[in-house]
Amino acid sequence: MDRRLLSAVLVAAMLALAGCAGAAGDATPLQTATGSTDTNTISSGGSATVSAAPDLAVIGVAVEVRADTAEAARTRTAEQVDQLRTALTDAGYEVETTAFRLSPEYDYSGDSRDLVGYRAYHALQFETAPDDAGSAVDLAVDNGATAVQTVQFTLSDERRAELRAEALAGAVEDARTTAETVAGAADRSVGTELSMQVGSAGYQPYDSRVAYETAADAGGSTTFEPGSVTVSASVTVTYELQ
Repeated sequence: MDRRLLSAVLVAAMLALAGCAGAAGDATPLQTATGSTDTNTISSGGSATVSAAPDLAVIGVAVEVRADTAEAARTRTAEQVDQLRTALTDAGYEVETTAFRLSPEYDYSGDSRDLVGYRAYHALQFETAPDDAGSAVDLAVDNGATAVQTVQFTLSDERRAELRAEALAGAVEDARTTAETVAGAADRSVGTELSMQVGSAGYQPYDSRVAYETAADAGGSTTFEPGSVTVSASVTVTYELQ
């Protein structure tokens, strides 16, 4: 082939390739679009607390005895607990053991550790009506209890469930009130509920702590004036915003 003709063919081929490359560079990538409709929403938190008089008293008492030997401490404690349990059971209370300990006691005042005796501890718990809590404490102390650890005024399971339902209803109402206030400030209105989330519930019994070292320290009759028990609830609600 003629050398001049060959050069012309090569130049033409190079120009053709350059044109293709330029066309590819100028191409616009294919784009796709997905349509979507966003729902306007508003989320609001609400809370409520309700109070009521307690309908249950939980009383914790104990017998604690110190003796020279472990056997003596255990035996004396068992005797007093048996007397105490019998008196409470005869009065109609259901008694259960909540703790028992038997441990040595040492004197550390000198250069060495000296064993000085043993201490036995047996704790019981029972329930009663709030109005009977004072007389129940006196009965326990009169029959061997050396310590009244706590008297807790609280709610029965049924009553607590009732108050929690009441608190939840109040929390939902509070959430809607807040949402309507905010929406109204923006000239909008609150529609139906889209989702609800219940927060943790709060519960606050009235706890009266008592301490008797010995039955002789009890003095006159024991009386209590329990305060109210409170139950609280919280929710988070998402509404459609119109």
